[in-house]
Amino acid sequence: MNRHRVVALLNSPQSPFELACAAEVFGTVRPDLPVHYDFRVCSERPGSVTTTVGYSMLVDAGMEALEEADTVVVPGWQPPGAPVPPAILEALLGAHRSGARIVAICTGAFVLAQAGLLDGRRATTHWRRTDQLAAEFPKVQVVPDVLYVDHGDVATSAGTGAGIDLCLHLVRSDHGAAYAAQVARSMVLPPHREGSQLQYAAQPIPARADESLAPLLEWATSRLGTRLTLDRLAEHAGLSSRTLARRFARQLGTSPGQWLLRQRLYAAQVLLEQTDLPVEAIATRVGLMSAVNLRRHFRASVGTTPGAYRRTFGEAR
Repeated sequence: MNRHRVVALLNSPQSPFELACAAEVFGTVRPDLPVHYDFRVCSERPGSVTTTVGYSMLVDAGMEALEEADTVVVPGWQPPGAPVPPAILEALLGAHRSGARIVAICTGAFVLAQAGLLDGRRATTHWRRTDQLAAEFPKVQVVPDVLYVDHGDVATSAGTGAGIDLCLHLVRSDHGAAYAAQVARSMVLPPHREGSQLQYAAQPIPARADESLAPLLEWATSRLGTRLTLDRLAEHAGLSSRTLARRFARQLGTSPGQWLLRQRLYAAQVLLEQTDLPVEAIATRVGLMSAVNLRRHFRASVGTTPGAYRRTFGEAR
């Protein structure tokens, strides 16, 4: 089977972290996992590319590499909003016309916006730059409170670390939740991070150790098939329902109910991939009670039916 070709387009000065987000997810060979991606980098002209942290990188491929890409990643752009050379914009548009997925990490969204790829579409970027993106590109529907936006052919992420969230999401879309979870596990990361980037926009007061939700989350995740209500979660945590809801909002950027639904749907994805259990049995096992309920939430969240998802990502496919 041909590997999916991912090409990162670099520009001086290049942020090494945004590049590493894509390289770690798509370019690292893990001995216990099948390799589905080929990863390489290119720049407008082969040669030395300076970085934002003082050292330079040697890039041996020019933009002709984009002609063979299945996914093009723009891992940030400095300074944000600076004019992008016409040759780069045309190369991105050409790759898009050829069917490549165009992905921006952090301020890479400004490049996609200059190319017109975000006109009339939702997009995001680092929270410090969302107002600038909206002001400079009024045709773009800037969404400041998400970690990423994926349209299938074009995707954008919020700042820096959210690039990892987007890359793992793309792996989930390409190869299923179980494979993406294995990639995330090897990176010592959660397979799906909850909340929005706005929880990071100001320095929060650090949570005390006894306020951490981690023990409660682990307890709830191991009991998805049981009746888990807000009151039961609060009782187990020794808190009032209102206090627990505030801690979820502060620490995870979401509500207890939304977090729980996401965990149940993720567990359903893995069971659809790895077992032949009927949808009704999966719904019961993950705590969604009925196949009708599972199908409704699954379509709203994943964009397809459980049956179609299993046909695409099931291990017997």
